[in-house]
Amino acid sequence: MKIAFLADPLSAFKIYKDSTYAMMTEAARRGHQVYAFEQQDIVLESGLVTANAFKVTLTGDAEDWYRLDDGKETYLSEFDAIIVRKDPPFDMEYIYTTYLLELAEKQGARVFNKPSAIRDFNEKLAIAQFPQYTAPTLVTRDARRLRGFHTEHQDVILKPLDGMGGAGIFRVGRDGMNLGSIIETLTDNGRRTIMIQKFIAQITDGDKRILLIGGRVVPFVLARIPQGTEVRGNLAAGGLGVAQPISAANLKMAEAMAPVLDARGLLLVGLDAIGDYLTEVNVTSPTCFQEIKQQSGFDVAEMFIAAVEAAVK
Repeated sequence: MKIAFLADPLSAFKIYKDSTYAMMTEAARRGHQVYAFEQQDIVLESGLVTANAFKVTLTGDAEDWYRLDDGKETYLSEFDAIIVRKDPPFDMEYIYTTYLLELAEKQGARVFNKPSAIRDFNEKLAIAQFPQYTAPTLVTRDARRLRGFHTEHQDVILKPLDGMGGAGIFRVGRDGMNLGSIIETLTDNGRRTIMIQKFIAQITDGDKRILLIGGRVVPFVLARIPQGTEVRGNLAAGGLGVAQPISAANLKMAEAMAPVLDARGLLLVGLDAIGDYLTEVNVTSPTCFQEIKQQSGFDVAEMFIAAVEAAVK
């Protein structure tokens, strides 16, 4: 097969931990041709969607790990599969990209995750579709309601709806220290909607990444454990990643959600859970493939590429 990855620049990959690199390596190992392109390479002209796509040769070298050909303008429908691995921010350029990919689908392209599904699933707000698994949550820009939520629950987390890697997350305890300033900053004085949740004490055991692939649950999770005085477990915020077998409660939740999300065109999903509570549904470019394999031996990339193969048959 010809598999194309829509990703950030390959030169920025940290291949010792990058999940897209693991996908590419597994695809090449299975005999598939690997291509890459970026958002800026996509073009709509005369009603047809193309991209200046580069064939990728993996060298096996830790430093110069890839070689690219000169690139070729290619109809996206010519690829057997297109894997969307563009990291947030989920801005208007990202949305425009999903529109173009959706047009390419109508022309025969097979895109994973489905562009409309990526666009429809805000990674923070999507938890509202599964309220049976969530902690008390409020989404609003109203300072009065945000303050009322804090009064009720005492210990809370506030976060923007478009953040990633733990950016912009604040904890406010019983004393309400800096609550007003945080609300003003995150809501831009009432102009931006944010999320506030009851603080989940089990964060000390880690913010667990649960991976769903093709409607099935990966049997290991990566618990991202906050370090020192940090409240965030995100690896980008200094969290320690510890692979572990999925708990019975998390497995029950994941098995209930997996077929629902797969049916909506989401081949790969990264659920975030603290304790038994669902906190995010990651659909843009879920990670943690390599950390899980390195610590548990379970090859997530192998499971993923096998799922892509099955999906395009």
